[in-house]
Amino acid sequence: MLTGVHHVQLAAPVGSEDVLRAFYAGVLGMEEVPKPPELAKRGGVWFRGGGVELHLGIEQDFRAARKAHPGLLVRDLDEVAAKLRAAGHEVRPDGLFPGYRRLYADDPVGNRLEFLQAS
Repeated sequence: MLTGVHHVQLAAPVGSEDVLRAFYAGVLGMEEVPKPPELAKRGGVWFRGGGVELHLGIEQDFRAARKAHPGLLVRDLDEVAAKLRAAGHEVRPDGLFPGYRRLYADDPVGNRLEFLQAS
C-alpha cells in the first residue's frame, strides 16, 4: 500500500528559521522549498535534497526531539562529519548498525539527526 515517504516533520522554536536555513541549506546543502502561502503564515521552513524532504514546523512549546529522528542516507559520511564539525556541531559516531557506518548530530535547535553510509 505504501509507496514511499513524502517528508519528515521536525519541530522548531519560534524565530528559528534563519539558523535552520544556515544549517540545512548552508551546512547540509539542502535546497529550501517554498511553503504554500497559507502554510507559510505559520512560520517554519522546508528543505529538500537527495530525495529527502524535511519540514521544520514552528511549535510554540518547542522541545527538541532527542530520541525520535530521521535517518538520512549520505554518500560520504566523513565529508558530512567534517562539515558538521567545521560548523561547530558535535558529531557522535556510532558503529552499531549492521551494513552501515553512521553518526549522530543535532541540528541548531537540538533535534537529533542520524546520518548513514552503506559500508
